[in-house]
This record gives sequence, structure tokens and C-alpha cells, in this order.
Amino acid sequence: MDGQEMARALTRMAHEILEGNKGCQDVALVGIRTGGVFLAQRLQRLIQHVEQTEIGLGELDITLYRDDLAIRKHQPILKKTDIPFHVSGLKIVLVDDVLFTGRTIRAAMDGLMDLGRPMEIQLAVLVDRGHRQLPIRPHYVGKNIPTAQDEIIHVFFEEAGEEDRVAKLSSRRRAS
Repeated sequence: MDGQEMARALTRMAHEILEGNKGCQDVALVGIRTGGVFLAQRLQRLIQHVEQTEIGLGELDITLYRDDLAIRKHQPILKKTDIPFHVSGLKIVLVDDVLFTGRTIRAAMDGLMDLGRPMEIQLAVLVDRGHRQLPIRPHYVGKNIPTAQDEIIHVFFEEAGEEDRVAKLSSRRRAS
């Protein structure tokens, strides 16, 4: 996907979120660090432009909820969770860049549940690459990109100093 395709996919996803929730009342976006935060910010701008009203935006760090902390060679760096609203009673749209095994989403749901009891948790992802290990399915998908197990999907963002794009790489090549 190039930048234009990403923008079109996000515009469509914003409209699907509004349609699926009959507007944006009691809806908030929570981006999973780091790529999910960039996407959640973009979705927030698109939704607010269409609805002409504010929609809550939060950032979630799932580091402490990962199920692979004990087996990782290097311990990950903790980042900040910033959710400036109560999640209880809200429809939370959890946003991430790539959905693969589902383990990141499970960790994110655990993190959200520690903050309260949402009315509903929905999932929006820019790319669904398949290969699920847990029974997790997104509500809103920018693009399905089938991959082999050894391939990697990398999303590049303007916010990180790159040109917006999605690339499929073999595991032998590093994203650059």
C-alpha cells in the first residue's frame, strides 16, 4: 500500500466505525503503541471532521501484558499509557497497524479491562495478515494482505519520519 491507499483505507474505516456505531456517541479510540496510536489519531481527525464533534483518544502500552516477556532475549522498553477518560460504559475501538497472531490484541484487551469495564471492545486494523493463534477477528480492516509465516508486514508512518506505506518483506530482509 502506498500513502494514498492508506489514506483511502482509513477514510473508509472511519465511515465504517460511524456506521457500525450509529455515530460516535459513547465511542472512543485507543491506539496500541506505536503504530496503532498514529492510526487512531488519524481516525479521530477523520471522524471528528465528519461528525463535527469530539471523540475520545487514548494510547495504550501493552508491554506488561505480553505473554512472551519471560522468553524474550531483550526486555522491552516501557512506554506510556495515556487514556484521559474512563473506559467503563464506552464502546472502545482498539486500533493497531497489523493483526497477525492475535496475541497483541489479547494483551491490549487485558490492559483495557484493568482500566474499567467497557460496554464493548471493537477492533480496527490497517492490515490483517492472517495466521491467527487466538480467536480474534477485527471489526474494521483497511486491507487483507495474505502472507507466508516467514514474511513480515511493516507499516511506515509520516509521524515517524518515513513516507506512508505498507511493505511485505521476507524475514531475511530488515525493514528500512
